[in-house]
Amino acid sequence: MLMQNSPFSPARPHSPTIHLAISAVALLGAMFAPLAAIAACTPVKLDGRTLSLAQIESVARQGCGVALADEAMQRAERSYGLLLAYAQLDRPVYGLNRGVGLNKDQTIFKGGEISPEVRKLSEQFNRNLLRSHSAAYGSEAPQEVTRAAMLIRLNTALSGGAGLQPAVLRQYAEFLNRGITPVMFGEGSVGQADITILPQIGLAMMGEGQAYYRGQRLPAAQALRQAGLEPVQPFGKDALAIVSSNAYGAAIASLAALDAARLLSQADAVAALSLEGLDGNLAPLLSVSQNQRPYDGQVSTAEHILALLRGSSLWQRDPQRALQDPLSFRTVSQVHGAARDMLQLLQRQLQLQINSSDDNPTVALDARPAEHAQPYELQFYVTEGPVRGAVMPNAGFDPSAWALPLQGMGVALSQVAQLSAQRTLRLTDTAFTGLPRFLSPGNGAIGYGPIQKTVSSLAAEIRVLALPMTTDVQPQAGNIEDVGTNAPATGRRVAGQIDRLTTLLAVELMHAAQAVDLRVAKRPDFALGAGTGALRRDFRQQVPYMAEDRRNDADIVIAADFLVRSRQQQPAGAGTAP
Repeated sequence: MLMQNSPFSPARPHSPTIHLAISAVALLGAMFAPLAAIAACTPVKLDGRTLSLAQIESVARQGCGVALADEAMQRAERSYGLLLAYAQLDRPVYGLNRGVGLNKDQTIFKGGEISPEVRKLSEQFNRNLLRSHSAAYGSEAPQEVTRAAMLIRLNTALSGGAGLQPAVLRQYAEFLNRGITPVMFGEGSVGQADITILPQIGLAMMGEGQAYYRGQRLPAAQALRQAGLEPVQPFGKDALAIVSSNAYGAAIASLAALDAARLLSQADAVAALSLEGLDGNLAPLLSVSQNQRPYDGQVSTAEHILALLRGSSLWQRDPQRALQDPLSFRTVSQVHGAARDMLQLLQRQLQLQINSSDDNPTVALDARPAEHAQPYELQFYVTEGPVRGAVMPNAGFDPSAWALPLQGMGVALSQVAQLSAQRTLRLTDTAFTGLPRFLSPGNGAIGYGPIQKTVSSLAAEIRVLALPMTTDVQPQAGNIEDVGTNAPATGRRVAGQIDRLTTLLAVELMHAAQAVDLRVAKRPDFALGAGTGALRRDFRQQVPYMAEDRRNDADIVIAADFLVRSRQQQPAGAGTAP
């Protein structure tokens, strides 16, 4: 964990605020690089109930393996047994002995013992379901997202609601442990379970399609052979359980939830340095001001910025200092704090998503009918035999509980971007700073005038990516599937915002450092805070003072890389709740 006065330390590390996307600046392309080998780190023990976002990051990004808890596998085996026991009662089960979607009225097989003929019919149905539902398009999903999706689906299945064959569960674990990552196109889900995207994982486990293994893209069958694995044969409700999950959307959101909090901590640090470049006011950040309306995220942000500014000349009275700063400086704790509050809600909802069943139908082990249960309720229960419980149709696949906070996170990041853009523009205005126009070093240099177009363009793109799309879904499957959430697409938009906001903050950092340099040249006794001083020192080792006009685009790339690498150096899950 970084020191509290580090410019990139998380605000209030003891708080449940998490760290929020799919690697900003696309991790400079690294997120598409094949995972060559599994890291030598402690495997994450999966029990279906306690998976954390930090553990998702360790498996998805650091290549850690997994271990299946004995009690969780026993629960999953009993769940599978209960599903088959229910099917033998000749009761209709969606996706098991009946079709899916509008074909729910089609019978796959009748009840009774699972004969070789019944098994053959079921296996053919499962293959058909995986192949027909594989309808994604677009760019390949990053390997870290695919690994996170496999991990989340495996863990939620271990909670007991899926009814998957134990062999399929073990195949998920083997893929993660041996570094087999299916090639998965990442667009096409409407966010009511990712049924067009996740089949690609199931097909790879059968030996169909493509997969990455040891740094190479291979036919999945070849990857299985080289890894010493046999293809699985989905049976029963396996195919439906593989595809009817929000694991892909939750993977995007979880990785986004890890990156955004780190980005917010950096946004605090850059804003603090900008405040020194402005020679601005600390009054809005002081505890007396904050306690008048003490929202958690707002107070956390103010404390973080004040810690970064400890020792700064801003703590000294200055008769030249303006009475009131522009709102983009004054409202940082409110805007960044609101983003943290939204992030905390997103984290809480994701924690429940990744540790519970979103299967339909769901297998409820050991559930008992109420004393006065009606005949309609009783039809869903197995009340005799070694495994008892219920197989219940439901709508647990609807991810609105976390899709809406995810959309809210996009709006919050747009506000953070708006403040950054406006602070950057104010720093070039001598009326606010008392510094040369466009932060020019003199000698006829133009300075940072033309880069204002870049700032405006980035802010506009981030704003457009925040536009809601959670309800923009067309009816499908004969109008029976008539709503959706577009959760994966929303997550990709948030990831795109983080990418662009990283660049926008990089541009602000260039301006803030230049403004501070000019101010120090004007006032040699002007001191920076402990955290902001470290930020300026480290940044200037990468991007030097602009003593004369030079290419801004080259500096932008280096500055953005500086921010990305600073985030990557943090431990997996840094800043998340323990």
